[in-house]
Amino acid sequence: MTILDAPLPPGTPCWVDLFTSDEAASRAFYSELLGWEILPGRPDFGGYALAQIGGHNVAGIMPNSEGGPDVWSTYIAVTDAEATTAAATAAGATVLAPPLAVGPLGTMAVLFDPIGGAFGLWQPAEHTGFQLVDVPGAVAWDEYHSKDFATSRAFYGDLFGWTYRVMSDTDDFRYITAEVDGNPVGGMMDSAGFLPEQVPSHWAVYFTVEDADAAQATAVRLGATVLRPAEDSPFGRIVDLVDPTGAAFKLHSQTLSDGTKVFNG
Repeated sequence: MTILDAPLPPGTPCWVDLFTSDEAASRAFYSELLGWEILPGRPDFGGYALAQIGGHNVAGIMPNSEGGPDVWSTYIAVTDAEATTAAATAAGATVLAPPLAVGPLGTMAVLFDPIGGAFGLWQPAEHTGFQLVDVPGAVAWDEYHSKDFATSRAFYGDLFGWTYRVMSDTDDFRYITAEVDGNPVGGMMDSAGFLPEQVPSHWAVYFTVEDADAAQATAVRLGATVLRPAEDSPFGRIVDLVDPTGAAFKLHSQTLSDGTKVFNG
């Protein structure tokens, strides 16, 4: 378990939150599945609520009153949300929500990248982002699924100063890891060959669990739908799910089906 008491470096995915059309259902689902304590929503912030583990912030939940899709969103840390928004639009992005100061917590913005994938910016102040990693229930990884890999690679690399490490570069599996100061901060996958036409490029969120198969069974019992059942990968055991209100997310365990572990630490 790692407790974070300072902002993550600029260019690092630093926060995730859920827009949900049924807040009560989402609270019940994620509390049981991931062991969260979800605080009461703040009326001054539209009912936005923090999810915590052991008193440490791990995610947010926002009532979806706009009629849009229920979705998990990824926010990337920046030092200047206004300047980054301007740079993003100059590079072909579209602004969905312009930079907005969220009280004393920080400044946020939400954009569509040049191929239509949504992402957020977070300029931290009192709210620095994730306070806990490397523990069940916390975010394990953020990963971009792109229908135009070359465009995405260039856009995000230029905007956030990412360097890339190539993990695989075949037509069957093209994947790179984004790095900040030599440290991995997220992934990017060429998904043009398998994302359905109606599914746009998007950021996917992985949550850590001890046992992927047991967590999958719990999620299904609680009303989730399995998109891709638990399977081993070189990086751990992974499950793709849709929660009871329609938001897609993933689970990740270090423990493979034969009991061996990856990423021991």
